[in-house]
Amino acid sequence: MSTAEYLPDDELVDVEPQLSFSAVFADALRGEPCLVEGLSEHDEELPVHRWSRPVDESDRALLAYCRGTTIDVGCGPGRMSEHLSDQGHAVLGLDIVREAVEQARTRGVPALRRNVFDPVPGEGRWDTVLLADGNIGIGGAPRELLARCGELVDPVHGRIVVDLAGPGTGLSTHEALLVSGGRRTRPFPWARVGVDAIEELAASAVLRVEVVTRHLDRWFAVLRHAV
Repeated sequence: MSTAEYLPDDELVDVEPQLSFSAVFADALRGEPCLVEGLSEHDEELPVHRWSRPVDESDRALLAYCRGTTIDVGCGPGRMSEHLSDQGHAVLGLDIVREAVEQARTRGVPALRRNVFDPVPGEGRWDTVLLADGNIGIGGAPRELLARCGELVDPVHGRIVVDLAGPGTGLSTHEALLVSGGRRTRPFPWARVGVDAIEELAASAVLRVEVVTRHLDRWFAVLRHAV
């Protein structure tokens, strides 16, 4: 995966800026209906309404596995980070979309408009990296993303908390795009990782699976350094 695949759109040369991911995703965060194409046979609604409301029971079950200082990668409007902060965690949200960062900050969450593959404050000293809401799929290269997250956490005590798809999903990569108000983004890479694929994927990133669990229909795992 090249870093350019996850750069903010205004740092890329684009002859059709109206088709940028950031612009369409920002509109979705402001309440515009938005669909995702390319992840399955049918278009899927981007669940921004869920990301914008307070955490629910399944979110809290996932977040209970976060320990200490936490980086929320792909924080969106910041509901997960806000909850962790309310629980006494020191939290930093990362997102490439300016609107997401602004909404997270409005919630009182420290957040940076930053590519996770670029330098991040406190590398190697964070207690937890959180990949919620399918964000293990960022960039379409989950092995590289997990390896990068492994660089961010403390090598002895650090952990990576990951949302996963259900059994039978395996590992798949896609060229997806967003559609909103008649506008379509250019295709971007994304991946889906099922609970049945996480052990092999973690091992390929020199990580081990410490916990795999579910809450209702939601699956998640906790990963640690293998050595």
